[in-house]
Amino acid sequence: MTETSIPRTEQPLDEEETATLAVDGDDTEDDDTEADDDTDTAASGARSKKAVGEGDLFRQSEIAADYVEGLLDILDYDGDIDELVAAGRPMVEVVGERLQNLVGQRGATLEALQELTRLAVFRQTGTPSRLLLDVGGYRANRRKELAAVAKNAVEKVKEYGEPVRLDAMSAFERKCVHDVVNAMSGVASESEGVEPNRRIVVRPAD
Repeated sequence: MTETSIPRTEQPLDEEETATLAVDGDDTEDDDTEADDDTDTAASGARSKKAVGEGDLFRQSEIAADYVEGLLDILDYDGDIDELVAAGRPMVEVVGERLQNLVGQRGATLEALQELTRLAVFRQTGTPSRLLLDVGGYRANRRKELAAVAKNAVEKVKEYGEPVRLDAMSAFERKCVHDVVNAMSGVASESEGVEPNRRIVVRPAD
């Protein structure tokens, strides 16, 4: 089985939440091909959309933005904060200079901050949130890197006909890879292992 490494984004070393607050399957990963980070299955995604309206989602993003703003004040960081709803989920984006410490190595700190922010939303609304937090455009850049990793793995699978195991990734990273692989014909992806060593295997489709 081929091993493929993931390009690392080097960030200053400065982490998805406890199981009880992990959102509607965000981290349960019963089927990681649809599960990681975002809602795990089409069915659970449908349940989430039915349960939470657009106004409620935006309210979640507002609560999250207020919480993040408070954190920035405590940490004495400057950043512009945008709250929005995209793809059926609340989002908060922080843009500014010298925010790398809020991202951490391979986004570990960002993941921890996201879970704290989801907890803040949950405490005010009583509803688990699928909030997505981004700092300095890290997630968008990481998606591009992971798309390249996924395409490279697919090429190897098609060339050699053998499964390719990727490095261990966070739930967010696995979701990005699954999305790319599942959009291609002749290949499939699945996750194996347990956190923090859970990884994706790309293999020929059955």
